Amino acid sequence: MKRPTLLLAASAALLAIAPTSAVAQPVDFSKRPVRIIVPFAPGGASDFVGRILQSRLSEELGTQVLLDNRAGAAGNIGVEVAARATADGYTLLLGNVGTMAINPSLYPDFAFKPTKHFIPVTQVVDVPGALVAHPSLQAGSVAELIAFAKANPNKLNFASPGPGSANRIEMEILMRAAGITMTHIPYKGGAGPAVTSLIQGETQLGFVTLSSAMSFVKAGKLRMLGIVAPARNAGVPDVPTMAEVGFKSMRTGSWQGVFVPVGTPRPVVNRLFDALQKVMAHPDVRKRLNEGGAEVVVSKSLDDFMAFVRDENERFGRAIREAKITAD
Repeated sequence: MKRPTLLLAASAALLAIAPTSAVAQPVDFSKRPVRIIVPFAPGGASDFVGRILQSRLSEELGTQVLLDNRAGAAGNIGVEVAARATADGYTLLLGNVGTMAINPSLYPDFAFKPTKHFIPVTQVVDVPGALVAHPSLQAGSVAELIAFAKANPNKLNFASPGPGSANRIEMEILMRAAGITMTHIPYKGGAGPAVTSLIQGETQLGFVTLSSAMSFVKAGKLRMLGIVAPARNAGVPDVPTMAEVGFKSMRTGSWQGVFVPVGTPRPVVNRLFDALQKVMAHPDVRKRLNEGGAEVVVSKSLDDFMAFVRDENERFGRAIREAKITAD
């Protein structure tokens, strides 16, 4: 073989090998710690989930993982900090249904949008919601509730932790889909006061987290009519999902997921996706989350989570516009 031919053959071989070698190179996170921004104060649901992810994700990435609680403005402060961070994979945002699906419509002037300024990596958990009623209410099912509400418009009071809460918006979705009207009673101080009002009979029904309702349901102080979740819950196997009883858009509760700033390199995003899939599959992680009332739910792919976030923005945005809900 002539020398030019040999050189061409050698060059071709090197070119063929080069892309494979580049793809095979693992993404290295050992330069410095990875930061997870939690846009709420310590002690809340997001902080609880973040702390469970923290140690296992550290093992998977081979570096220290730190939580950075940035509370305020209904989570928007933490979202802004994450959006402005360097897009290199060292800053993650633990977003939830409030910050990434409700706030964009509740605070339309806020500059940072989930599907424009972030890459959704994967969902990690879903905290099922539950439609509960005071035992005095003459309704043992969602169908009976709707029939009663149609016969008694605006006679039923429903509780929520605030005007712009997911709990209130879920009820607006139910009322509009069922063609019923009820009176909203908002409570300050989180879900606790709203649940207390239900137990005491000040209000007749409301959406709350499954975990916060379970003990009261078992004690006979509340009646559970349906759950907002992809599937029935093992703790209350006889209670149907809201999708089962005809409200198919009400399929997820208070979900949480991991996001990175837009511009983060795709190999880095893929590495994070793979690492989080392994973390969420760990038996200890699942056990600890389940004990806290959260269920592990991961996305099938990056595109799958992006589509989910867009759908959730559309679902809650439509409800907020139709009901003329404001943050005040």
